[in-house]
Amino acid sequence: MQFHPQPTAGTARPWAFPAPERSTLDNGLTVLRCDRPGQQVVAVEVLLDAPLDAEPAGLDGVATIMARAFSEGTDKHSAEDFAAELERCGATLDAMADHAGVRVSLEVPASRLPKALGLLADALRAPAFDDGEVGRLVRNRLDEIPHEMANPARRAAKQLSAELFPSTLRVSRPRQGTEETVSRIDSAAVRAFYEAHVRPATATCVIVGDLADTDVHAVLAESLGAWTGDKADPRPVPPVTADDTGRVVIVDRPGAVQTQLLIGRVGPDRHDSVWPAQVLGSYCLGGTLTSRLDRVLREEKGYTYGVRAFGQVLLSAPDGSGAAMLAISGSVDTPNTGPALDDLWKVLRTLAAEGLTDAERDVAVQNLVGVAPLKFETAASVAATLADQVEQHLPDDYQAQLYARLAATGTVEATAAAVSAFPVDRLVTILVGDASKIAEPVKALGIGEVSVVTG
Repeated sequence: MQFHPQPTAGTARPWAFPAPERSTLDNGLTVLRCDRPGQQVVAVEVLLDAPLDAEPAGLDGVATIMARAFSEGTDKHSAEDFAAELERCGATLDAMADHAGVRVSLEVPASRLPKALGLLADALRAPAFDDGEVGRLVRNRLDEIPHEMANPARRAAKQLSAELFPSTLRVSRPRQGTEETVSRIDSAAVRAFYEAHVRPATATCVIVGDLADTDVHAVLAESLGAWTGDKADPRPVPPVTADDTGRVVIVDRPGAVQTQLLIGRVGPDRHDSVWPAQVLGSYCLGGTLTSRLDRVLREEKGYTYGVRAFGQVLLSAPDGSGAAMLAISGSVDTPNTGPALDDLWKVLRTLAAEGLTDAERDVAVQNLVGVAPLKFETAASVAATLADQVEQHLPDDYQAQLYARLAATGTVEATAAAVSAFPVDRLVTILVGDASKIAEPVKALGIGEVSVVTG
């Protein structure tokens, strides 16, 4: 038997997150272009300044329905024809609404980019918003809501937002609306929201891929450049206030064999100088299977399949103000809910008393920085990150600088950031589980007042 020789590793080459080129079309659309040789699937992200807090009162979810309706026909194509045209291009078109705005995502082979951009432009320029199609999207959304409420992780997230933020803030309510608000949405409401907030002058297009054989400016000018609209200033970002008084809320699920944990508070976003250290410290705490929380709750105690600590940006403003959700999530079996929370709090207290080790810090840096080139192998991953930077009002070189700052962050800094992110007396704990079995053990821990709500 003849074996092929074992391949050997090549010489390591320097890597940095790619920097985009900026330009502006005549209609005011901002363009970020990033040429990635060899990436034959081009990714396009269009960011629309239509944030959730712009939704009219009582119509939470209209931004989501509008986003979904972009692919349901235009002035040139019916919904079926539009889908067929995308398929002929080998393209996929998705859209979503979030607190920062609506994002429309396109992926297509580079050879068919002009045709696909024309379809994207039609969807943004002249969406049909047909009564029947919008009605179907509303019914689909109403069908989704009971399933989301039945999902313990989604239910916990909804409760945490309601607990942390005042009801006057849009971030306190479900991003895609409730049964009550979604049921009020019709095509007229969708079109009104579109006409009020969707225009090229406040939008940004990110395009990433192998663009060497494409006259990007000409292709964009012929497609998205034909999209017109009034000039307008970007919508101001509302200040975020939160109540992170330490407390426990149990969402009662009688008979549940597991308890879903979501422990969180609001902290600084990526504009704050502490963000790199916070990322590093959170990763050491609960970023991977070898983190402290997993080592204790999974490996030593066998309570869970995994517990994660993370930070997720909610809203950022041009002046640098903003907020991020800092959270710990996981699930444990019902009988061990009390012991698991007790051990979790012990991990946090030990972290504050003894700090991280240099070995933990080194592993975190290796995992976060060393694998970055793999994380950004595809054009879509680069485009999504550039789009995040635009939404969060960050400079174009932010991601590249972040990796340098992570590598330069020391153990003491990472410890201080993790302790500040998760103070044991300022955490709101949401438990989705059987209140009759977990309430008393949790009260005995003394980690905050315990209340029970129906599931």
